[in-house]
Amino acid sequence: MGLLARIRKEWFIIGIVAVIVSAKLQPSFGLKGGPLRPEFTITYVAVSAIFFNSGLSLKTEELTSALLHVKLHLFVQSFTLVFFPVAMWLCIKILALTSINTWLLRGLQTVGCMPPPVSSAVILTKAVGGNEAAAIFNSAFGSFLGIIVTPLLLLLFLGSSSSVPFSSIFSQLFMTVVLPLILGQVSRRFLRDWLERRKPPFGVISSLVLLMIIYTTFCETFSNPDIELDHLSLLLITFIIFCIQLSFMLLTFVFSTQKQSGFTPADTVAIMFCATHKSLTLGIPMLKIVFEGYEHLSLISVPLLIYHPAQILLGSILVPTIKSWMNSRQKGVKLTDLQPI
Repeated sequence: MGLLARIRKEWFIIGIVAVIVSAKLQPSFGLKGGPLRPEFTITYVAVSAIFFNSGLSLKTEELTSALLHVKLHLFVQSFTLVFFPVAMWLCIKILALTSINTWLLRGLQTVGCMPPPVSSAVILTKAVGGNEAAAIFNSAFGSFLGIIVTPLLLLLFLGSSSSVPFSSIFSQLFMTVVLPLILGQVSRRFLRDWLERRKPPFGVISSLVLLMIIYTTFCETFSNPDIELDHLSLLLITFIIFCIQLSFMLLTFVFSTQKQSGFTPADTVAIMFCATHKSLTLGIPMLKIVFEGYEHLSLISVPLLIYHPAQILLGSILVPTIKSWMNSRQKGVKLTDLQPI
């Protein structure tokens, strides 16, 4: 793959690095009261745009075929929104005994509270040849569920309710998340044919808006001289994130391949990606709302910013191995079915 093709493929990750460097060089541009006016353009316009875009792009009409696979959906949503945050909380209790930056550890907890992503788990499931319909359903349903559950989990595990009024968080969530999402879905009903014909770049639009949010978040950090991030903590957090992803993927694999589980190999593929992946697109705006005014917001965001490219990188590396396993299992099932009784 040539350099230009590589840049085109990884442009979002390159963009994250670029906006963080830009925030370091010129933090005043993205501060409250600055030329960008993030207190309005980010807090309301950018966040609303992301969720309107999500509502417009979610093909809920295609999810009916996967709707009745209740056992699989229950497993995925329970793992990602119950087991994952509790397991992270226990891990952080142990990691708190080390010298890792406290705010990065809090950021790890926020990762555990996030819903599944709208796209990456579906893309990887499709690449392997797994149960794509189940992946689409759980990504979409998890996103809707996360609008309510994720803020509650953040307040439960991080206790931000002491400084941010509970009612104001949910009123802002309704105005900038729920309402745009509903409007996006309603608009889709009228624009479905046009959307199918023109295929707008929904992913690119959300990613560009997300880069804008990340930029202003880090502008606030670099303008505060009291905040420092040691490189050792950052390296340790990156290593821990890869270990968590591998461990949880292995755990979902072990549980979903038990004979009594009733899941097919294709189901297992969807479960492994949907239950362990976390949404950056939904997560960063939610953190911005729930932790508005926190001077350490950008440090809390760092683990999620690392988790996103890490899950895509790890998933892409494992695609050939998982595909080979799934094909061998499916061939084994077919051969068993052909055996004379």
